[in-house]
Amino acid sequence: MKQKQMIDDFVNLTTENLTDEHLCCIIRSKKTHQGIEAKRQWLSDRLTEGHVFRKLNAKATVFIEYAPLETAWVPIIGDNYYYVYCLWVLGNYKGKGYGRSLMEYCLADAKKKGKSGICMLGAQKQKSWLSDQSFAKRFGFEVVDTTDNGYELLALSLDGTTPKFAQNAKSLKIANKELTIYYDMQCPYVYQSIEMTKEYCETNNVPVSFIQVDTLQKGKELPCVFNNWGVFYKGTFETVNLLDISYLKRILKG
Repeated sequence: MKQKQMIDDFVNLTTENLTDEHLCCIIRSKKTHQGIEAKRQWLSDRLTEGHVFRKLNAKATVFIEYAPLETAWVPIIGDNYYYVYCLWVLGNYKGKGYGRSLMEYCLADAKKKGKSGICMLGAQKQKSWLSDQSFAKRFGFEVVDTTDNGYELLALSLDGTTPKFAQNAKSLKIANKELTIYYDMQCPYVYQSIEMTKEYCETNNVPVSFIQVDTLQKGKELPCVFNNWGVFYKGTFETVNLLDISYLKRILKG
């Protein structure tokens, strides 16, 4: 009985409760965290655009985050869709129905608002920082567009229409040959990944450019697929995955 009560105990972030609620994707950090504060600021501007952050009312990493595709900071185009940035259930909360409950909420919300469907970024091989696409496919998500380097756009269409990657997202090339990272502050972990990369590159004399995506237009015009992070090296797109030292070293050896 307790489990049933808990699985229905969710809260949606609002401009009124944003300051007080935990951002549960980095709940393990008890100290003031600059990534969390940057995310709060980012969210405060997005919530008025129809952005949804729904989480379990517990100290847990159990949440979904989605937005109208028209105002989602990703180079994907389509009419009347929702875009799912993140759906995470971690630790002891896995396998208890929370993920299904969150996805069903998003789907019900889409139907209630007369949306054409829901979409999300995926890949031929599951990426660490992307939501579980095999889970999404059990709800009926299908691949509706692809890039030449293995990324996929998954969509659950409610009316037969489908979104697609913006053509610029498929270019996967930039003129700058040094390590180049596009980012926004949607994810609390972005801040620490930037700090780690900066420190490593300064210590090892590696030239690096950080380009903040701080407007919707910049997000839509990106030269690569993007969820909140995109890495280029030698002018070629590498990954949407946030970096740790070992991953960064592998890219620089390429």
